[in-house]
Amino acid sequence: MIASVLQWILNIGLIALAIILVIFLGKETLHLANVLFHTGEESSSYLLIEGIVIYFLYFEFIALIVKYFQSGFHFPLRYFIYIGVTAIIRLIIVDHKNPFDTLCYSAALLILVGTLWLANSKRLKRE
Repeated sequence: MIASVLQWILNIGLIALAIILVIFLGKETLHLANVLFHTGEESSSYLLIEGIVIYFLYFEFIALIVKYFQSGFHFPLRYFIYIGVTAIIRLIIVDHKNPFDTLCYSAALLILVGTLWLANSKRLKRE
């Protein structure tokens, strides 16, 4: 009884989160169009690339929520890894002034890719 009530609350919360993410995805689309058509700035290419990566982050979170409902109320691990990889790539693109930080981000990215390889191996793959 308690588990089904909590599952119901979780489902409603995730649906609300998906609606919010779709709204932010729409706002990011407008922002990308604005950056794309205002080419007078030198930093517009960095803003465009950063916006595209943020767009993919929103898209991946929405895909994660969809996959949660499709897989019988289960979050697949590899989707979280995809989100982590995208977030670290965004961080490397946006904040690459300190070489040591970039090296640490790259090491974290390598660890996540290795984890993704393990998660997709036959031993750990569920779906």
